[in-house]
Amino acid sequence: MSQSDILVLYYSRYGATRDLARLIAEGIESIPGVNARLRTVPAISTVCESTEAAVPSDGAPYVEYLDLQECIGLALGSPTRFGNMAAPMKYFWDGSSSEWLNGALIGKPACVFTSSGSLHGGQESTLLTMMIPLLHHGMIMMGIPYNESDLMSTSTGGSPYGVTHLAHADGRASISPEEQRLAIAQGKRLALTALKLI
Repeated sequence: MSQSDILVLYYSRYGATRDLARLIAEGIESIPGVNARLRTVPAISTVCESTEAAVPSDGAPYVEYLDLQECIGLALGSPTRFGNMAAPMKYFWDGSSSEWLNGALIGKPACVFTSSGSLHGGQESTLLTMMIPLLHHGMIMMGIPYNESDLMSTSTGGSPYGVTHLAHADGRASISPEEQRLAIAQGKRLALTALKLI
């Protein structure tokens, strides 16, 4: 394989987190020699008999734990659910003990991103709590530095902990220009750091 893959792993219910993931992937792939590997997780249900199809009908393929071993970095995204990541993403990480035991992610850089329906919907606590399993895996956490001027001017989303998006209650708000630039910058920064560490 001539390129090194950075895993962009996300869960998206209405599309906003997926759109951020695609922008982060754009930033990653703007750096020569790096490829963004977009992956998602299946929805989970409280009804035990209900399962998702083995292959998604559209969008990114489902993640496999092998993706964690093969990546040189990780961008992790989830919508905000009461200040935490969504249950499908948490379920995936809860099953990653084998990768934790064999150190599959130790020393690899990572960043996080989220979207929510309300301005004070817990975006920053979601970003911080998404970092916790990654720190347990030994990853090197990265945020967005304030030399990205959009952090100081955005009124829709953005955080030094990672890019955010305000989707509003109906989930239909477009990614703002500031959010777009922050997502692309976050992807670039992750890719450049990952290349320095391999």
